[in-house]
Amino acid sequence: MKVVNDFLDYEIIDSGSGMKYERWGNVYLLRPDPLVMWEKNIKLDKLDAIYHRSNKGGGYWESFKNLSTFKVSYKDLKFNLKQMGFKHTGLFPEQAVNWNYLREKIKGKENVKVLNLFAYTGGASLACLIEGASVVHVDSSRGMIDWAKENVKLNNLEDKPIRFLVDDVVKFVKREIRRGNKYDIIIMDPPSYGKGANGEIWSLESDLYNLINLCQELLSDKPICMMVNSYSGLSPTILENILKLTDKKNGKIYSYEIGLKITNDNLILPAGITGIVEYE
Repeated sequence: MKVVNDFLDYEIIDSGSGMKYERWGNVYLLRPDPLVMWEKNIKLDKLDAIYHRSNKGGGYWESFKNLSTFKVSYKDLKFNLKQMGFKHTGLFPEQAVNWNYLREKIKGKENVKVLNLFAYTGGASLACLIEGASVVHVDSSRGMIDWAKENVKLNNLEDKPIRFLVDDVVKFVKREIRRGNKYDIIIMDPPSYGKGANGEIWSLESDLYNLINLCQELLSDKPICMMVNSYSGLSPTILENILKLTDKKNGKIYSYEIGLKITNDNLILPAGITGIVEYE
């Protein structure tokens, strides 16, 4: 497992009974997490907002101060955060391990082209952009695209080569294949279920293999890597199997869990898996 150790603006302070108590900069949140399966009372020294889950699905935020937006930094990257529906804030701090990997792969290289699919609010896009890569950032949600643009502006990267596209990922990839476009790095962070820009249905179980296979046709003659993230409980072995069966360029294939430390418990909270096909 790879664990984030240097995200100074983020910390899981405590956990128990299905909840995690977090610090985002100077903002303190209490949010549900289904992987916190242990019974334990959480000591709350300070609390700015709590997310209450409904028995009927969904839930709502109860805030004790104005948190319409708040900001955190990781190294030289900055992020705008908000209280979203279904408990989210617009950032997954565990992905810092993958941002670091991407930055190391790009550093010192010229003309690196990156395709970021299901790109959300742009954490990976920022990591690539700040190292000098050009990025195509694709998401089916106009709101997420607008948020990613905010993050690019916050980091003073508006003059860097990034294209934002509101589109269904599979349809976009097929069009890129027909156009003959190629990329040195392909990143994807697919949900277990989703809808495209025009109501297209995405299912991880039935569509992931096909998408990864299609993306092989978008890799350049000398690609750097393909990165696939999953939060859906997908087995690392299954992800590696898919990558092995679809890889056409004899890359090095491996996977790892990513996680976050829980300060008071001295535990690690699992936060998904990443599969890599590495070509150099």
